[in-house]
Amino acid sequence: MGESSVERDTSALSLRKSSPASFSSMSSLLNNLIVTGPSTSAIASNGSSLIQVPASAAEAAAATGEGEPRTLRAYASGGGSMCLELTVSGDETAYPFELIEESANYLLAGTKHRPKIGVICGSGLGGLADQLGDRDVFPYEDIPNFPVSTVKGHAGRMVIGLLSSVPVMCMQGRFHAYEGYPLWKCAMPVRVMKLMGVEQVIITNAAGGLNPEFKVGDIMIIKDHINMQGFAGDSPLRGRNDERFGPRFPAMNNAYDKDLRSMAKKIAHGMNLSDVVREGVYVMLGGPTYETVAELKLLRILGVDAVGMSTVPEVVVARHCGMKVFAFSLITNECIIEYETDAQANHEEVIDVANKRKSDLQELARRIIVSMNEDCQEN
Repeated sequence: MGESSVERDTSALSLRKSSPASFSSMSSLLNNLIVTGPSTSAIASNGSSLIQVPASAAEAAAATGEGEPRTLRAYASGGGSMCLELTVSGDETAYPFELIEESANYLLAGTKHRPKIGVICGSGLGGLADQLGDRDVFPYEDIPNFPVSTVKGHAGRMVIGLLSSVPVMCMQGRFHAYEGYPLWKCAMPVRVMKLMGVEQVIITNAAGGLNPEFKVGDIMIIKDHINMQGFAGDSPLRGRNDERFGPRFPAMNNAYDKDLRSMAKKIAHGMNLSDVVREGVYVMLGGPTYETVAELKLLRILGVDAVGMSTVPEVVVARHCGMKVFAFSLITNECIIEYETDAQANHEEVIDVANKRKSDLQELARRIIVSMNEDCQEN
């Protein structure tokens, strides 16, 4: 019986095969492979024959979990079928400084702009990047070491250009835990921004309104968050700390800069948006399912005003990097907190509301960016 293994060394993965075996296509393995988490094994079989997996494909398959591949072993199972066992390690250390630097240098080499302000655009909110002039566009798949966004409404590209003469870099699309990415990778672009010289970030999202006073189309300035993943021991800062990014134990009591929040409220008032601009507490849940009635009732008791599936890892990493943060949620649906209803939350509703409000959001963000830039120049 043939046996194959993939072993990691300091330079690369290599495939070793001890004896010939009968092989068929890789697709069945990659479709059926399940990685359940760090320090566990994933088993796949096409039911009749062993599937050969090149080292690069084994690594890509294991990327659906949080660990790294260590061994790939074939063995017999019941019914005479052949199975493949992939063992992944528990090493969840984020990309080292040098890989983040490689991504940043790639972007810096491709643009003449040197932005001090970064923007992360949420579902249906990427139109701001289309307003940039003299822009350079970088698809995520072209940026070294970058993840790829898979969500409808996320264009999946970095856009760097000028907004009202202010250099800005915009992420058109972000990364989520429910796509299979560990939290550190969801927030990895923030560290790229840091190494490119960004000092302030605007982070946006689409969220469900849990506060009964909120209406669809409202804009909630985030004043604080509840980090549910942090309660469970997961964090984008988990693992070894690199002091070149920030301290081991960053404070989060002023995560959403109070001066930027005050400035945004004044700008909204000047735009006659005071009746739709709110302020409140955001919570990130893992998704991709929307919340149960019981879960929403619990969150309301905890003081949550809006519920989403992003933002918190990016804010944590931005604050770890010493960046000022301003964030807001577009309330795209009202959370369902009654059992006797046929109403359902859906992503199409999110995109539709975002499109209807996009002109107000883009103008609000533009004015905030101009004011941020003025503050940077004064300081």
